[in-house]
Amino acid sequence: MITCWVLAGVFGAVVLLYGLIEIHYFLRMFLTVFLARFCKKKVHILDETTVFGICTTTDVDTLLYHMNNARYLRELDFARADFYERTNLYREICSQGKGVVQGAATIRYRRFVKPLSIYKITSKIIYWDEKSVFMEHRFITPGDGFVRAIAICRQRLLDCSAEAVIGSLMERGVKQNGSVEAGVTQIPHVRPQIPPEVARWLESNEISSALLRQSPSESTRC
Repeated sequence: MITCWVLAGVFGAVVLLYGLIEIHYFLRMFLTVFLARFCKKKVHILDETTVFGICTTTDVDTLLYHMNNARYLRELDFARADFYERTNLYREICSQGKGVVQGAATIRYRRFVKPLSIYKITSKIIYWDEKSVFMEHRFITPGDGFVRAIAICRQRLLDCSAEAVIGSLMERGVKQNGSVEAGVTQIPHVRPQIPPEVARWLESNEISSALLRQSPSESTRC
């Protein structure tokens, strides 16, 4: 009888915990960071990283034949965590400032990711300014190499300069074999030309910000 009560209590606690906290999200994030930190090779800050995923039954939308649109942005959390660890970007940001937050994101869906389909997410830095780093993520199905979706995310650095952070990592020369050699520069420290799609996106964000500042709710806020 006592055993039954104990099992019932454990089951109830697990159900309650899953109701309050999305356990598998944090477990997967822990696994992603662990593998990136201890099992995968370090890469240069301007290199591209890749993570793999599968569209499970918990990822599909109400129509039950493709991955829910919201899941794409959620999957980017794991892709960024992998990139941050393997390039030492997050560690460098924290050493110079207070951290990093996502300031904006845009995504374009091109073709469905069907249930039980394997896909990969490629991540790379395509531009940075004084305060932000801009990353491009592509959802690709390995079988046909088709880009199913493409996203651009703006990562806002807190209390530090993105230019200084990127420059420090580039000068440090993180190599593919996992070693870090001080003073080795693989790529010249020159900020790339802003991609046209990023420039137009920033313009739309500025227009949106201006409209929000002019709205009655914003103007009456103390």
